[in-house]
Amino acid sequence: MALPIEDYALIGDSGTAALVGRDGSIDWLCLPRFDSPACFAALLGTEEHGRWLLAPADEVVATSRRYVDGTALLETTFTTRDGEVVLLDLMPTGDGRADVVRRLTCTRGTVRIRHDWVVRTDYGKVRPWVSRERVHGNDVVVAVAGPDKLILRGPRLPRGHRGHHSDEFELAAGDEVTFSTTWVRSWREVPEPLSFDERIEATAAEQQGWTSRAPSTLPYADMVRRSLMTLLLMTHAETGGIVAAPTTSLPEDFGGARNWDYRFCWLRDAALTLESLLGAGYVDEAQRWREWLLRAVAGDPADLQIMYTVDGGRHLPEHELAHLPGYAGSTPVRIGNGAVSQRQNDVLGEVMLALELARRAGLEETRNSWALQRALVDELGDHWDEPDNGLWEIRGPQRHFTHSRVMVWVAFDRAVRAIEEHGLDGPLERWRDLRDRVREEVLDKGFDDERGTFTQHYDTREVDASLLTIPLVGFLPGDDPRVLGTIDAVVADLMRDGLLLRYRTQSGVDGLPGDEHPFLACSFWLVSALAAAGRRDEAATLMDRLCGLANDVGLLSEEYDAAHGRMAGNFPQAFSHLTLVQAALALR
Repeated sequence: MALPIEDYALIGDSGTAALVGRDGSIDWLCLPRFDSPACFAALLGTEEHGRWLLAPADEVVATSRRYVDGTALLETTFTTRDGEVVLLDLMPTGDGRADVVRRLTCTRGTVRIRHDWVVRTDYGKVRPWVSRERVHGNDVVVAVAGPDKLILRGPRLPRGHRGHHSDEFELAAGDEVTFSTTWVRSWREVPEPLSFDERIEATAAEQQGWTSRAPSTLPYADMVRRSLMTLLLMTHAETGGIVAAPTTSLPEDFGGARNWDYRFCWLRDAALTLESLLGAGYVDEAQRWREWLLRAVAGDPADLQIMYTVDGGRHLPEHELAHLPGYAGSTPVRIGNGAVSQRQNDVLGEVMLALELARRAGLEETRNSWALQRALVDELGDHWDEPDNGLWEIRGPQRHFTHSRVMVWVAFDRAVRAIEEHGLDGPLERWRDLRDRVREEVLDKGFDDERGTFTQHYDTREVDASLLTIPLVGFLPGDDPRVLGTIDAVVADLMRDGLLLRYRTQSGVDGLPGDEHPFLACSFWLVSALAAAGRRDEAATLMDRLCGLANDVGLLSEEYDAAHGRMAGNFPQAFSHLTLVQAALALR
């Protein structure tokens, strides 16, 4: 079965990404794109659903991992009784190909290596036709099924047996072997082999150049750099689309049904990612994402979706994969996401906030970029008072969620600022009036005077961790008594084992069975809110705790099960990493 979530690390080429376990097994990889069907899907099943293992065959007495400084090149060091071997894993960037490169170097003694290459396409369902061929002067193993062709190269190719291609061989000190798996369309010829040394060096140089621009004076600078690199790996280099996570169906509730596909581009999550990148000084990424936004949203503003595929596609229906047993028996395994059809009124506020930050950073509006924003804000102006499914994609009845209403205010406020501060054209008086009406409504209907806190929605006294963003988006000052009361109420109601839940699932608001674990982004919001309230010591203490929850290579999942000391939910999660960056910026 799959390893604990925290025992995985991420490699990627800004087109797709793979999860590599501490045991040397690649258990998740979708090719050629984040939202393509997986060819290694052991993460959601067993090795029979596809994996690629390179690791010592003998007992491992110690394992350590690290990323090569400033990169996504992963080094795993295995120590056995007789020697030591280092496994370098990466996906080369910048060449338009889809390759995974794995290099083993024996640094001491002798180590016997086990090699197991198990390809299963269509999320582990289809066993391909595998053959050995000679191309470009070398033997290769080729697996073909439907539209997919995967080619295994290396100095020693494994032999096929019962759907596995397996081998064992010995490395002595100073020995080095490099293997690669390459994906192409099944009707294309096997491509030329990579120049491994050149591609490894070029990829490392490119990524180190990118992370070198990260601010070095921020608190938690190392965690910020790792988070920024993780966000880069989740940004599609060609299209500019930013996925919420590279995985699907890692459970929020182990053994339960809260399993969702996050391999798509939520406008909210992408906008929040953009805010973090801009805060860290990365402006070019804002322009690329704005271009993606223009393409994805193009058309009637009334047809705006909350999420799109990596290339801006709109069709991502939710399906269940009955052939996969799920991570830790958590079913159903889902692909696609039914929330695509939901109304989430907060989304445009996040988009307008991110684009306002881009303007302040010097990104000039084009005629089309501002025309799009104006059309979307005008459309919101006609429907702003409708209930929605909210930030958390509630599958119960629609409500007037307070966070959504605050973000509606943000959308109108940033549109007004675009006119007043940047000289752009628009219906200033209408947007001002709408902004003021929304603000008055939130303060009247979204605040519980008796408890002294904002509420999750207008028809409840429950609180929600998203209320912590009220000072962060400028709706109220951080030291406003209503904000301070909300912070205290959220902590009192939603804190579990020192971490915040999103909301109380026991209230039944989300219409789903089961429970979930604390959502890490909410605790990072609490850091930022505490900092804005002037409670910096509390903020720093919580930030220390949160950064300590990252795994050994600095990655965070969606949720954390503090009672059992394990990660939960999709991994790594953009929301967790982008709010970490924002919290560090707030502490600065």
